Amino acid sequence: MQQLLKTIIEQVRLTSLIDIGITALLIYWLFSLIRGTRAVSLVIGVTVLFAVYAAARVFELQLLTQILQTGAVVGLFALVVVFQPELRRALERIGRVGSFNWLFASAGQRAVEHVAEEVARAASLMSADGHGALIVLERDTGLEEVAETGVMLHADVSSDLLRTIFAPKTPLHDGAVIIREEMILAAAALLPLAEMTVHTERFGTRHRAALGITEQTDAVVIVVSEENSQVSLVERARIVRNLNEAQLARAIRSLLAPTDGRGPFSRRPPGDGTGAGGRAPRLAELSRRVSRSRPHRRSRPEDDAAAAAARGPS
Repeated sequence: MQQLLKTIIEQVRLTSLIDIGITALLIYWLFSLIRGTRAVSLVIGVTVLFAVYAAARVFELQLLTQILQTGAVVGLFALVVVFQPELRRALERIGRVGSFNWLFASAGQRAVEHVAEEVARAASLMSADGHGALIVLERDTGLEEVAETGVMLHADVSSDLLRTIFAPKTPLHDGAVIIREEMILAAAALLPLAEMTVHTERFGTRHRAALGITEQTDAVVIVVSEENSQVSLVERARIVRNLNEAQLARAIRSLLAPTDGRGPFSRRPPGDGTGAGGRAPRLAELSRRVSRSRPHRRSRPEDDAAAAAARGPS
């Protein structure tokens, strides 16, 4: 046994370790490239076919082996066609000569920054145009079932696309947009309405839907009111109203900031100073900041009732 270990250690060289490390990084990069796309299912299918081929070789199933070998030749060309978007994306990244920050920067942080900027810009522009909107940002709780009630898009997040979706009288404007990481998963999705009975009649359908989905999941929802053009953020059935573009982008970044390594939209781990239990900063703090930045005005009874409903049970 010792002789075997000695032989293995003697064969391990620095170049071999470098080779293994680079190969591992390449495989990880390829998987991160296709994560969240339909290519994941295709990779699983190819893996299953390869396992069947290996089993056929082991058990000497000549006919099945020959069929799979013949199909593999055609399959190589088919894979190029099927994986065309992923291959184009990979070549585009490799071709970014002069800037290699994407190799070292946190992919999760880049995703959060991009989504926060695009969603905040879209919400601000739609508010100025008087268009309503309902945007749901997925975090740890999967929203696949909710997304399937709408139209699946699998499109990159952009402010122009969001504004187009919620433009009045377009086929997809009535419903919610579901965003997963940097991808618009679906549009015109149906959300559950709020189950809380206190003052829910004071909220419109979009706000009640935002309260409903945040009661059941950890999603973050942005609502643009069609009646008063206010931009609101909803998280855990609590609402912060009347946010401008900078405040909304900052709130999205703080709620989606990746610090635990599980994904760009994961919650923060315990002990990072963001609140009890490792949750993202409470919306109450954000609400106080927004209130301080607004001009002072005398409160009205109906506003106090709406604020009490937004705070929910403590």
